[in-house]
Amino acid sequence: MTPRRPPRPASADLLSMLGRLTAQAREGAELQRARVELAEALQRELLPASLPVAPGLRTAARYAPARRGLDIGGDWYDGFRVAGGALAFSIGDVQGHDVAATAFMGQVRVCLRAVASVVLDPGEVLSQANDVLLSMDSELFATCSLLRFDPRTWELQTARAGHVPTVWATVDGRYGIAEDSGGPPLGTVPGARYPVTRRRLTEAGSIVLVTDGVVEGPSFPIEAGLERVARIVREAAGSDPDELAAEVMKVTDFTGHADDAAVLVLSHDAAGPR
Repeated sequence: MTPRRPPRPASADLLSMLGRLTAQAREGAELQRARVELAEALQRELLPASLPVAPGLRTAARYAPARRGLDIGGDWYDGFRVAGGALAFSIGDVQGHDVAATAFMGQVRVCLRAVASVVLDPGEVLSQANDVLLSMDSELFATCSLLRFDPRTWELQTARAGHVPTVWATVDGRYGIAEDSGGPPLGTVPGARYPVTRRRLTEAGSIVLVTDGVVEGPSFPIEAGLERVARIVREAAGSDPDELAAEVMKVTDFTGHADDAAVLVLSHDAAGPR
């Protein structure tokens, strides 16, 4: 199942909408409605309209805008096909909460897609993307997790750039928070390297990636948020990914988050004989 999206507006219509909403915000008129409409417009334009699937693999995602004023964030999720019939998925968070952060988010997504189209190893994808972003001389940076799933071997490769750990669970009751080794956020350290963790999905279950806006709040530690997500994933391992994404997003009701938030779910069957 893929996220449901309203039709994308034409570019001219989107620019007109953004101009109108910005004017509303400056005048203080209908601020809350303008905030929501602006976030939804940016989401439609910058986040994918659908996510790839494969036999035995179902995917879904959710995004929630920031809850404070016009704090437009840089959280994203993405999914796309790469060479060799594999699927790549990313989720991340740009430092900052303004239009510049949102624009940088779009650049990071495009950069990851471009590099992943010619580079197979997800750690090397992050390393090369990091070098490209540094060459842009931006003051912004981004945390990110990048996954590569091969439906032929049922192997999942994961690399992490300073991002929130992945949560996983299988239908036989096992679950955990994957504290895999990673590297620094993208756009911070020249020549950074990113270790790759490889797993074969031998049991049916679910893999859930989140941004810190889901699991952390002003007075709610990220460890507590991750534990709450882990309990939810354990109870619903292997279930419909859209329903699971919705349940995980509800954790924001406990954290009191003010940041924007994103959830990406991969629900998978067990690997067959290969």
